[in-house]
Parts: sequence; C-alpha cells; structure tokens
Amino acid sequence: MFRFRILPWEYGVRNLLRRPARTLLTLFALTLVVTLILVVLGFLRGLERSLGRSGDPDVMLVHALGAGENLESSSIPAGTAGLLAASLSGIQHRYDVPCVSPELYLAVRLRVGDQAEALGLVRGVTPTAPLVRRQVRIVEGQWPGPGEVLAGRLAAAKLGCRDSQLAIGQPVRFEGRTWRVSGRFTADGSNLEAELWCPLADLQPAMKRQDVSLVALLLRPDASPADVRLFCLERVDLELRALSELEYSAGLRRHYGPVRVLAWLVMLMIAAAGVFAGLNMMSGAVAGRTREMATLQAIGYRRRAILGSLIQEGTLLAATASLLAALLTTLIVNGLAVRFTMGAFTLHVDGPALLAGCGVGLLLGAAGALPPAVKALRQPVAAGLRAI
Repeated sequence: MFRFRILPWEYGVRNLLRRPARTLLTLFALTLVVTLILVVLGFLRGLERSLGRSGDPDVMLVHALGAGENLESSSIPAGTAGLLAASLSGIQHRYDVPCVSPELYLAVRLRVGDQAEALGLVRGVTPTAPLVRRQVRIVEGQWPGPGEVLAGRLAAAKLGCRDSQLAIGQPVRFEGRTWRVSGRFTADGSNLEAELWCPLADLQPAMKRQDVSLVALLLRPDASPADVRLFCLERVDLELRALSELEYSAGLRRHYGPVRVLAWLVMLMIAAAGVFAGLNMMSGAVAGRTREMATLQAIGYRRRAILGSLIQEGTLLAATASLLAALLTTLIVNGLAVRFTMGAFTLHVDGPALLAGCGVGLLLGAAGALPPAVKALRQPVAAGLRAI
C-alpha cells in the first residue's frame, strides 16, 4: 500500500546547525522584528489599560459648560462644591463628610532639581479628594501640607526626570514658588499617577485664581446621575455640565483613536519588513541547497515532504526568536514608563500581547520559508542534480 514518506524531524534541526552563521543572522533579524512588534503591542495595551482604569462608575464630574472635555480650560465658582453638596441627596458620605472634591486642574511649566523646565500636570485638592478618588493610595510619605506636593507614581516619567528627583523632601519649583515633595501615591494605573497634587488653598493664590476647574462627586450606588445633570440644567446661571468619569474616559479613548490606528499601522509595517527579510534570507538558504533538494526527490521523497521540512526550519527559527523576544520584552520593556500629552503610562506586555506577538513571529517564519521553497522545488529534478 502507498505510504507518504516524510523527512525526519532531526533533518531540519541539523540543517540549521550546518550553517551557524546564516542561522544566527536570521535568528537575530527575527528576534528584532518580534521584539518591535511586542513593544508596539505593549504600547497599545498600556494606553488602553491606563485609559480604561481612569473611570469610576460612581464618580460624576461637574465642570464649565463651554470647556467641552478639556478640563484644563474649565472655570467654575469655588462655591459650587458646597452648593452641590447641599442640593443633591444622592452623594455618598463618609464619617458625615460629603464625598465632594473641588479641584483645580492645570498644566504648568515646572522645574525639578537642576532639570530644565518641563510641562507637568498639577491638581489642587482638598482632604476630601481621597474620598472621591477611591483608587488613590499613598505608598510613601504623607498628605501634602502648606507648600508641599504629593507626587504620583508616574509623575517623574511625565516630567522626564529620575524618580529620585521626586523623592520625599526634594524641591519642585513652579509659578515662582518652591514646593517640597511630601510623599508619593499610586492610583491603580490610571492617568492620575502622572500628576502632582497640592493643597487647593495654596495653588489658587499661586495661580492668581479664586475659581476651580471641576467638582468631583461620589454618588451612592442607588443614586441616579440624571439628578446631577438635572441640577446643572436648572442652574443656568452657573453654566455647568455634568458627565460621569466613565464618559470622560471614553472621550479620551476616542481622542487617542488615531494614535492607536497609527500604532497598528507601524506594527503591520514592521511585520511586512520581517516577511521581506525572511524571504530574502530563506531565498539565499534555499538557493544553495538546490542539488540537495533534487537528491531528496530522486531517492523518493515528495516535494511536499521537502517543503514541510523547509517550513519546519523557518518555524523553529521563528519560535526561538519569539521566545527570545518575549524574554527581552518581559524583563526590559514591560513596565517601562512612557509620557504623552495627557500624562504617562507604562508599557504593558501581558499574556494577550505575548500570545499575539509570538503568533505573528511564527507566521513570519512560515511565510518567509514558503515562497522561496516553492520556487526551488518547481525546478526539474535533472536540472537540480546538475546545479553547482
């Protein structure tokens, strides 16, 4: 009975070891391509993670009607916080304190140590801010007092300085004043981690302002956000607008939609470059083995068996390159801070990113080996045996 013969698994492995220089060069190129793909995926996953964790479903933001979703340009009276606390019954209370946080949110030019001035995000807050911003945790130091700031975990990345320059007691200078770092906080990966927090009573005179940018409210689970929106519509004299923090985060995701599209295009271009590099290298490798493949056909191996062995070699190289790239990105790139206009976030090379990147790497190995192998195997056996 007819039986389809396949080449031994060891044959493909030994062929890779027969040409160590070419194998190492191909491995290096594939590792570089897969690493770049994983970096782009880590960028996308980190951005999505940061924006996705910046919304609390129970928090409402009240800001100026004409500011749109740009909170930095918002300006509302400072007494709005007390008015909202007295008028709305759905606000949560902690220890008889309403969870209402008036905040002044600004982008300012500031100097850290001997660094050049950089654009940073400063938020003036009151002690009620942690009641509303429930993801905020002080991990070092204490709440800022007069003339002090509380630095987010990614504030140094946003400012382009070292973490040690925002250690407790270090000076930060902006608006003609020198402030001292009182501590550091985390916010579960949200964009709050790129900010500096300082007492609202200190920031207002420093900025020569008596207003606030927004008021953040923490509602009870059974309260309706429509009550806050209705209050803003009824008080036409204040010109207020209310939106949930989830809606604000969704607006940021829409704003950075073109960035995500550009990142995907970059990844596709890198993958295409990897395919062409694989085609070039595999073409050179196959071209020098024409007589070998013709001999295999002459002793009874079918073309598809030889084709499978060549694809095996490319896939083995791609698998090794994918593992090396995954190791490099996990140890070096994962958690690396990146700054952007709205703050900073960390590259997040997680399981889905590794799976997608390594999968693309394996496809590149197989796709790079297939076309030159098919071209070489189309040559007649007699002509292949005469090849030099």
